[in-house]
Amino acid sequence: MRVPARLLPLTAATAASALLTGCFSSVGTEEAGSEGKRIRVAHMLPPRSGLSPLSDDAFKLSRWSTAETLVKLNAVGDAQPALATEWEQSGKSWTFTIRDGVTFHDGTKLTGEAVVNSLTVAATASPKPRILDGVELTAKADGNTVTVTTGTEDPLVPQRLSSPQLSILAAKAYKGKTVNPVGAGTGPFELTKVNGTSSASLDRYDGYWGGKAKAPGIDVKFVPDGTARAAALRTGEADIVEAIPVSQAAVLDQDLITEVPMPRTNTLYLNTEKGVFKDVSLRAAAREAIDAKSIVEGVYEGRADVAEGLLGPALPWAAELRSTVKRAAAGKPSGQTITIGTYSDRAELPEVAATLQQQLQKAGFKVKLDVREYANIESDALAGEFDAFILSRATVLDSGDPAAYLYSDFGSDGSFNLSQFADKTVDAALDKASETATGDARRKAVIEAEAAVLGTDAAVPMLHERVIQGDAAGVVDAAHDPRERELVTADTYVK
Repeated sequence: MRVPARLLPLTAATAASALLTGCFSSVGTEEAGSEGKRIRVAHMLPPRSGLSPLSDDAFKLSRWSTAETLVKLNAVGDAQPALATEWEQSGKSWTFTIRDGVTFHDGTKLTGEAVVNSLTVAATASPKPRILDGVELTAKADGNTVTVTTGTEDPLVPQRLSSPQLSILAAKAYKGKTVNPVGAGTGPFELTKVNGTSSASLDRYDGYWGGKAKAPGIDVKFVPDGTARAAALRTGEADIVEAIPVSQAAVLDQDLITEVPMPRTNTLYLNTEKGVFKDVSLRAAAREAIDAKSIVEGVYEGRADVAEGLLGPALPWAAELRSTVKRAAAGKPSGQTITIGTYSDRAELPEVAATLQQQLQKAGFKVKLDVREYANIESDALAGEFDAFILSRATVLDSGDPAAYLYSDFGSDGSFNLSQFADKTVDAALDKASETATGDARRKAVIEAEAAVLGTDAAVPMLHERVIQGDAAGVVDAAHDPRERELVTADTYVK
C-alpha cells in the first residue's frame, strides 16, 4: 500500500522557487539562439573535490559528456569501444588501440602518452580511485597503442577502464597539486567555468570526434535541497533535474518523471572494529530489529524495493543465484547507546534514520542520530567515528561489475570500508570473485562473496532505490542511466 503523497505547502514551494530564480541564466560563451537552447541541469550533490576525476566528482564529468574513458559499457555491462577502438589480453597485460582523430578541448591531440599520463596519475594517487582498490596498474605507450599491466591477471581490466574516475584528460589538467578538468576533456561538451560548489558551465565542442552535439551548451546548478530541485522542474527553472525526492514525485506531472530500478542499495553499515557492534550477536539483533518494508512504504512511498541482499533488481541474475545465508543468533540489547550517522543530501535518508531510531530503540538500544551534509560527514564515517552509518550506495557504479564495490566496502584494505571490517574468509571470497573470468562463473562467485559478507552482519541492506529523474516537456533524448554515468549526451537537446 502506498502512503498518500505529502503535499508541498505553498510557502515551501514559493521559497524553493525563489532559491532557483535566475540561477540558470546562460553563463557560457554561447547563448541560446537559432541553434537551440542551452540545457539547464539541477544536480543534487555539489562537487566535493573541485571536480577532480579521481573522486566521485568524476561522475558529474561523465554525466555532462565532457570527460571520456578508453572503454564504455553497454546496457548489460559488457565493454564497448570509446577512446580505445579495440583491445586484447596477454596474461597480465592488455593492449589497447587508441582512436585516431581525437583532440582534447585545449586543441592538443589524444596520444598514447596522454593516456598513459592520465592512467598513471590515477594509479599512483593517494587514495586511489575505488576502481583500483587492490589493483597494481601500470601503463606504457607505444605509438597509438597503450599496454596496461596489472600485478596479477585481471579479467576485469576493460570494465575498470570504463570508470569515469579513469577519464583521459589533457596534460594541462595535471599541472598542479590537484587535477583540473576545465578545458581538458575530449567529449562533445567543454567544461568552461566552475563556480565552486554552486554552478558550472559547458559549451559545445565543435571538434568532437563523435559528431557535433545538438545543444549549444549546458548550465549546471548544484541544488542539495530536494524540495528546491522538484520546484525547479515544476516552475520551469530547470530542464533536467536529477534525484527527485520521493516525497515530491507524487505531486509532479507524472509525464515529466521517469522511474527506473537502479543498482543502488540503502544499507546500514555497522562498525565491527569498536563499540557496541563489535559483538556479532548485537549486529544480528540490529538486523532483526529493522523492518525494511515499513521504510519502503512509509519513507519511499513504495518507490523502492525491499532488499534481499546487497545487490538488487537492477541485476536480475543476483536473485536467481542467491540462496539462504547462515547468520549468527541475535543477542538481546540491554540499553546500549549507539550513534547512527547519515547525510541530508539525499532527502530520504534523514527520515530513514529517524525510522531506524524508533525500530532499534524498540529492540532495546538507545539511539542518537548525527545528520550532516555528505561533504561534512564522510571523513568521520570512513574513520569509524559512528557505531552505524546509513549510506545510499551504488553497487556497480565504477565498473559495471559488483566485485569492485564489494572489495571496496568489505575488503580488509578496501578504501570505502565504513564497517571497519576485516575477515579472512570474506577476503578469500572477494579475491575469488575478482579473479574469475567474466560470465556466469564470475556472477556465481560474486553472490558467494555477497553471502560471506551478509553472514557477518557487517552491513544490513534495507532497500534498493530507483532513479527518479525529471525532464521538462521540451527535453529530447536525455539519458536515463541506472549506473548514473550518462545524463546529457550529444543527442540531448531542448525544443
